[in-house]
Amino acid sequence: MTHHKERKEKVCIKTRKVYDWVTRQVDVPLRSFSNGDLENIFPECKCPRQGQTVCDFFASNGLSAGDFSIRCFLTDDEGNRIDQTVDNNALICQEILQPDGRQPVHVTLPSGDTVTLQKVKVLVKGHVVVQVVNANGYVVCESNPIPFATAQTFILCAPEGTTLDCHISFFECDASLICTDNFSQLDVSITLCLEVQMEAEVKLEVEARYCQPREEILEATLCPTDKFPPQCPEVFPAH
Repeated sequence: MTHHKERKEKVCIKTRKVYDWVTRQVDVPLRSFSNGDLENIFPECKCPRQGQTVCDFFASNGLSAGDFSIRCFLTDDEGNRIDQTVDNNALICQEILQPDGRQPVHVTLPSGDTVTLQKVKVLVKGHVVVQVVNANGYVVCESNPIPFATAQTFILCAPEGTTLDCHISFFECDASLICTDNFSQLDVSITLCLEVQMEAEVKLEVEARYCQPREEILEATLCPTDKFPPQCPEVFPAH
């Protein structure tokens, strides 16, 4: 059998060039609802007697603080559960346009070199639903969709002509319901990993290899960084 050496070619492609790429862990400001506000959050959990709270509703159904757990998950604006890893439109993630455009920022790199980058403001919006579940796994109460939003500022390579592309690579929602004799409150905390890229359509002659987002300086992060499955170099590419 005769083996022919594969001939390499340079090719021209039309593609989206990534000018910059960062990942940031974002802790959305805590949402708290207390006393009367809970009736608007949990419209199906109102007691028949005026003045009674959502916690009174649980008590009237034989539930104490240790008898139920709280679920919190990402939804659309109608309360339908969605998975951010499948639905790229699970959240609104868009650039906040500035009246004078993206402001230039002079940054000194660890090497000592100075570069000019741009300030990019990003708005993230979405909804979550909170469920109260009894010990048997039955949903006793479900909230209306609860909106949340956060605005983030990034310093990026974002020259004129580039556009923002962003998505969520990780989402976590935690909720706690406090019920005492004189006080009731629901607290909702949200953590997400926001991936931000600045892109433009270009025509390139390239030789390529896998790349990763550059690191932001963070004390700790939940954001995954491994983007690609491992290869099997023993069998492919063939030598």
